Amino acid sequence: MEVATGKRIPFMAANWKMNKTSQEAVVFLSQILPAMREVTGVEKVVCPPFTALPALANLVKGTDVGLGAQNMHFEEKGAFTGEIAPAMVKEWCAYVILGHSERRGIFGETDEMVAKKIRAALAVGLVPIVCVGETLAENEAKQTDSVVRRQMTAAMTGLTPDQAAKIVIAYEPIWAIGTGRAAQGPDANKVVAGSIRPVLDGLFGKALAQGTRVLYGGSVTPANIAEFLAEPDIDGGLVGGASLKPDYIELVKAAQKRLG
Repeated sequence: MEVATGKRIPFMAANWKMNKTSQEAVVFLSQILPAMREVTGVEKVVCPPFTALPALANLVKGTDVGLGAQNMHFEEKGAFTGEIAPAMVKEWCAYVILGHSERRGIFGETDEMVAKKIRAALAVGLVPIVCVGETLAENEAKQTDSVVRRQMTAAMTGLTPDQAAKIVIAYEPIWAIGTGRAAQGPDANKVVAGSIRPVLDGLFGKALAQGTRVLYGGSVTPANIAEFLAEPDIDGGLVGGASLKPDYIELVKAAQKRLG
């Protein structure tokens, strides 16, 4: 795992959401894993449903492909029916997606809850992939900057620089997720450079702000990934639907090209 110092290493994460049984996950990843392993210089992470984690952990063992969970609870244990504790995620994973818009919007997760999860993940040695982004209404009301800064501030305030350096940020405009309507590369880069990195700079200084990997997510496809990776402040992708298809490998290869 690369921390937020020096040159930013491209990062590609596949979020399979609620798709693929354990058996289907093994079959699919077995198909694309050889090609993924051929791509060097890119941090590669697959985030399947919880039920597939043990089987895929065995499959990726000894490779440079990492495994991540799509969510977790912030408590260590207790009467939280249906939830997964940080230590349970850590058994199989090195990464965890936190604050995804579907968790915030459908399941009512607040900025405060996401912040608690970030701290709980860091406490057990997980790398949080923290999602921020605005709704269509907020975008049209020109509230993108204030919304993203609020989410970033809530997520990062109170962390030590060492903790903050371990985090990967994903900018996901909610209106672009699963809609086929991706943001434009320059517009996404403007949010990263003008709203996300300044919060990090204010809290932890310029070096950490410039060293943190920030991904783009939201209707990313092999056809448009190059547009985002061409932007100077976008370091990879958090990919949903397109990561369920064999040509996902083309997105991973595109991240490799970003190295120049």
